Amino acid sequence: MTITLSRLYDDYATATQVMRELEAAGIPSRDISILASNADNWYSGKGTAAASKHDRDRDGVDDRAEGAATGATIGATVGGVAGLLAGLGMIAIPGIGPVVAAGWLASTAAVAAAGGVAGGILGALTEGGVSEEDAHVYAEGVRRGGTLLTVRVPDGQRAPLEAILDRSAVNIRERGIAYRQSGWRSFDPSAPAYTADQIREERDLYRRNAA
Repeated sequence: MTITLSRLYDDYATATQVMRELEAAGIPSRDISILASNADNWYSGKGTAAASKHDRDRDGVDDRAEGAATGATIGATVGGVAGLLAGLGMIAIPGIGPVVAAGWLASTAAVAAAGGVAGGILGALTEGGVSEEDAHVYAEGVRRGGTLLTVRVPDGQRAPLEAILDRSAVNIRERGIAYRQSGWRSFDPSAPAYTADQIREERDLYRRNAA
């Protein structure tokens, strides 16, 4: 039996390190998906390795853009998590804005976004096995600059893999409480996306709280 585990991280770098640990533990890249906020344009070419041109199949289209819409099939060519990350692409999600994404959940969200489905991210999460309550917090977390990692794992390996996922993850219950204390009620796909300044303020807030 396969189950789905999801975790929110405050930054992309932390999530990718967790992905590599999952791969080392035997989880194939095809069972991993990542959605990362790009509200602060870290993927735009401003000093990031992820922004360089990739066209391994020489079709004139950046492979990462193809990857987001296809579940990052370029990963099957390159291999492992490195291949999955090479398949990163950009999609726009209502209520969140630009998201850098790859993997099976990203493919579902990309299809929803392409079809103009309001709240498509919530449907993608719940379809992937996330509870509706948690889906709202995860979606809001990505909206506020976070990175969502979702992985399909054998039920018998749940405990050790959760230990890997949990080490650097956001406590989703505490984060949901913090959001609600600020007046938030639920993820709103019609809400404006966060600006780069708002994202920085949000990340600084949680860094101060963790210190």
